[in-house]
Amino acid sequence: MPQTIELRIRRQDSPQAPPRWEEFSIPYRPAMNVISSLMEIRRNPVTRDGKRTSPPVWESNCLEEVCGACSMVINGRVRQACSALVDRLDRPIVLEPMSKFPLVRDLAVDRSRMFEALRRVRAWIPIDGTHPLGPGPGVDPKVQQAAYAFARCMTCGCCLEACPQVNARSNFMGAFVFGQIALFNMHPTGAMHAGERLDAAMGPGGIADCGNAQNCAAVCPKEIPLTEAIAQVGRQTTRALLRRVLAR
Repeated sequence: MPQTIELRIRRQDSPQAPPRWEEFSIPYRPAMNVISSLMEIRRNPVTRDGKRTSPPVWESNCLEEVCGACSMVINGRVRQACSALVDRLDRPIVLEPMSKFPLVRDLAVDRSRMFEALRRVRAWIPIDGTHPLGPGPGVDPKVQQAAYAFARCMTCGCCLEACPQVNARSNFMGAFVFGQIALFNMHPTGAMHAGERLDAAMGPGGIADCGNAQNCAAVCPKEIPLTEAIAQVGRQTTRALLRRVLAR
C-alpha cells in the first residue's frame, strides 16, 4: 500500500462564514513541503471521506523563504509553509491561518496592518529624485553587518502571531517595526529622519506597549535579533525624550 500524508485544514469560506475542519489524504513523495502538499490537494480536492470540496486557499510566492507570504500556523506553531518539510512534521499535519490578522479565506489572511505600521514609522530613506545625487555616503562595514540582520525582514507576520501583546485589546504594531526603525536610523541618510521614526515609536502601539515576551525572536524565520532592535529603539526613544525635557 503506498504511503500517504494526512492533513487537517481549518477552512473558512469568508470572514463571516463559520469555520470548519476538513481532512485530506494525499500520496507521499520525497522532499515534499506544506506548499506542495496543498498543491496536491488543489489538484484533486477530495476529503478523506470521499467528499468533493473546494480547493484550499493560501498565499505563496517565492517558495524559498524570502517573500513571507506563506505564513500560517503549522502543528500549532507559526512558520513559513515553504520551508516546512513534511518529513520533519508530526502527522497528521494541522494547518490553520494566523489568528492575529483579518481572515480572507481559509489559510489566507490580510497583513495590511504591517504595511500600515511601516508607513507610520517612515520605514524608508526619502530621497530627492529630481537631480543626480552622486554616490551615497560610505557606511562602516560593521554597521553594514549589523544593518543586514534587520534588512532580512520579510514582513511575514510570524512575530505578531506569537506576540501576546498583539490582541484585540491592543494596537501594538509588533516587533518587526522596531527592527526597521533600527535599520533606517543607523543609515547615514536615514538618520536625518530618525526623530520622526522615534516619534511614531513613542506613540500609540509603540515601544511602550512591548511586554518583552521575546516570542518574536523565537519564531522569526530569519532569526532577526528583534529583542536587540527593541532594546536599541528603547534607548533611542529614552534619549530623545530626555533631550526634549532638558530643552524646556
